[in-house]
Amino acid sequence: MNAFYEFQFYLFSLLAIASALLFVTRKNPVPAALWLVNVMFALAGLYVMLDAPFVGVIQVLVYAGAIMVVFVFVVMLLNLGRSGISDIRSLGSRLGAGVVGLALLANLLVVQREKLPRVALAPAVDNVVEDVAASLFTDYLVAFELTSLVLLVAVIGAVLLAKKRVRL
Repeated sequence: MNAFYEFQFYLFSLLAIASALLFVTRKNPVPAALWLVNVMFALAGLYVMLDAPFVGVIQVLVYAGAIMVVFVFVVMLLNLGRSGISDIRSLGSRLGAGVVGLALLANLLVVQREKLPRVALAPAVDNVVEDVAASLFTDYLVAFELTSLVLLVAVIGAVLLAKKRVRL
């Protein structure tokens, strides 16, 4: 196995574990949700490395995108978080974020410059999207639509619960 890919695996794994630990130790729900999004991106990177790019993209779109946006929207609507994100105000956190950002940038530059050969870690599957879409819109169509309705009802319920009564 190429040492570069092994480094990538350990980098994404360490990023996922550290972000998960930071997620469960936050008192404020908004920074906790942002750390959970970071976990989802790290897992998507691992999926892409394992030759499952469709699963990685779905991980980002569905979990880090849609579900976390709804979660943050409901948290903000219910006003559960304190004002401001106090977890990133310290100098150490800013320096740590800068170091991680520079490491990821250096990582991307190495990939762009070297044009490293891909190492097949898992057998490639053709037409994954077609198979998933056909299954989703034939066998699981009712469950898919019911899930979307349940999410819609949950958001409407959160809005109604958070709505402040105004007396005239």
